[in-house]
Amino acid sequence: MTHKTDVVIIGAGPVGLFAVFELGLLDMKAHLVDILDKPGGQCAELYPEKPIYDIPALPIVTGQGLTDALMEQIKPFHPTFHLGQMAEKLEKTEDGWRLTTDMGTVIDAKVVVIAAGGGSFVPKKPAIPGLEPYEGTSVFYAVRKMEQFRDKSIVIAGGGDSALDWTLNLQPIAKSVTLVHRRDDFRAAPDSVNKMRALVAEGKVDLQIANITGVHGEGDQLHTIAMQSKEQGDYTLEADTFLAFYGLTMKLGPIADFGLNLHENLIPVDTEKFETATPGIFSIGDINTYPGKLKLILSGFHEGALMAQQAFRYVYPDKKLRFQYTTSSSDLQTKLGVKE
Repeated sequence: MTHKTDVVIIGAGPVGLFAVFELGLLDMKAHLVDILDKPGGQCAELYPEKPIYDIPALPIVTGQGLTDALMEQIKPFHPTFHLGQMAEKLEKTEDGWRLTTDMGTVIDAKVVVIAAGGGSFVPKKPAIPGLEPYEGTSVFYAVRKMEQFRDKSIVIAGGGDSALDWTLNLQPIAKSVTLVHRRDDFRAAPDSVNKMRALVAEGKVDLQIANITGVHGEGDQLHTIAMQSKEQGDYTLEADTFLAFYGLTMKLGPIADFGLNLHENLIPVDTEKFETATPGIFSIGDINTYPGKLKLILSGFHEGALMAQQAFRYVYPDKKLRFQYTTSSSDLQTKLGVKE
């Protein structure tokens, strides 16, 4: 299936989300592609509870709080999200651009906006020998479809939000869930930790404080996981599925092949409209570069506003752009659902 839209945004972090708002004010629809399984980028994935102090009018807000507020702000414009997917190929078409993801999703748009932060988030693979033969069949570094794990005997490794979230979400549908972490101290949200410990107390989740030393199976099917702890020494757990959540690293990924004249893995843009050297492709946020660039969320918001002005000219070449203040335009107030 091919989706058609005005603008496709690569990256659903704060800057990509705010771009939806600025585009929406000018009657442009947007689809967003992100490799993570939820919107928010680094804010939601790496520091959802960490306070941010430099967002105008918000003296303090958490990464997740900012994401939630942006999602509420763009709700009137009904963006479409394609999550858990990497932008893999970009092709020029007669009417604009065709973006294809690694999951086979195809999106035709007149404008492309790259708001991918430092690049695509790629899961860090643990230094556990023998994982490769099982990857994609019984060893995974992300959850894209929960139903794939129904009735499985799952071992989840990690101590952050992803490990805890999927322990809680998969427990109701899995045959069994064992959470493994090297110490009895977790970096996840306190509420998630409390819920996990409650499930452990009820006997619904098994918690193992140990190190994983290897995996064993037949063909591409996992059977057991080798463990080691001070209390038990070397032992094994039976499991047919292993989910490893050891954090994320950022790589530019296929964007590097889009022909954008990269400079030190950053995308050069102008400071009038934040367009790349390729007409119709824009870059906003941490992934772009220009003289005086500051890697701040609020700078990315500014870039998104100016980008939208030029994007309008590609989407509506026969219309005259009239800049309007949201405080004085009845049309804009209607779009935002605040007109009396």
